[in-house]
Amino acid sequence: MLSLTAKKRWFSVLTLTVALSSVLAACGKDNESASSVSGAVDSSSIKDIESQAKGEGSVISVGMPDSWANWKDTWNDIQTNYALKHSDTDMSSAEEIAKFDAEKDKPTADIGDVGIAFGPVAVAKGVTQPYKPSHWEEIPGWAKDEDGHWVVGYQGTIGFLTNKKLVENPPKSWEDLKNGDYKIIVGDVTKAAQAQMAVLAASIAFGGDENNIEPGLAFFEDLARKGRLSNAEATVANIEKGEVPVTLLWDFNALNYRDQINKDQFEVSIPEEGSVVGGYATIINKYAPHPNAAKLTREYIFSDEGQINLAKGYARPIRDSVKLPDDVAAKLLPKDEYKNAKPVGDYKVWDATSKTLPQAWQDRVLVHMN
Repeated sequence: MLSLTAKKRWFSVLTLTVALSSVLAACGKDNESASSVSGAVDSSSIKDIESQAKGEGSVISVGMPDSWANWKDTWNDIQTNYALKHSDTDMSSAEEIAKFDAEKDKPTADIGDVGIAFGPVAVAKGVTQPYKPSHWEEIPGWAKDEDGHWVVGYQGTIGFLTNKKLVENPPKSWEDLKNGDYKIIVGDVTKAAQAQMAVLAASIAFGGDENNIEPGLAFFEDLARKGRLSNAEATVANIEKGEVPVTLLWDFNALNYRDQINKDQFEVSIPEEGSVVGGYATIINKYAPHPNAAKLTREYIFSDEGQINLAKGYARPIRDSVKLPDDVAAKLLPKDEYKNAKPVGDYKVWDATSKTLPQAWQDRVLVHMN
């Protein structure tokens, strides 16, 4: 599932139009109106979009490589079902937005997949166009722009990956983690978004939020004072070699690592007291050379088939109503493990807070580590 470039992307720090025929322009206006004013499109509108998309002939994505969240199966389905050619260039969320903006006069990309924090950034930059898929009402409010400029297709939650050969009693809670005698890897909180979200997850568990990360800082400061935090890198190679007892990761990363190495040797759990939920959102380029193909792609991503494809890549679908095949459901954790996991309430606040986190981590935590 993982791509090295792509995974700077979990909240890494941070362009009209090609000449379209008058028919396509009118269609685009109709679709925008239907999606941003009246709600999700109806079946007749989808058929129109599908017809126009087939005429466009291809869809060009960024940040949606085959290896990430099983995009491979979705691109194969889109090619098979709609005869659309596809290509992707892997890049970070910030790079996607910059590309849409820089190429506004000669656009090459149609659609991208960005960390949820970058959805509002893309809207503010003015590089997106709205489209509400037909399953719009099933998508939680926190996971979508009200006008449809960005929509989360799949989500992730910070959890624990434990090597049971090194830890006899794998932690199920933050309290378990605190009371253990093994080393813990958080990652580089001064740089890595996943590691920063782990601090937020602990803060949420102990009564904080994106505006108050003191509980999380205090938790990890205590572990550092006790010599419990490791500077090792949480790579698959290090985990496989047995150098990593417990690692804090997005659940989809943890589950993927587990199955890559040895499913029976590792346990993945979501801390009982609470954690943080994040997500990835599609953005459609305002200047897309194939706008209807991009809308059709988003439509497919939110279909049952599209959501199942994502789950095959360990990404938890955003639509709870989707019935996963038994073998696919077995890749994921039970839903009840997520009962105390919460999404970020205000990403503007979190953006400001996260900018202060590297220095706070240095002053509060790293000073106590060897």
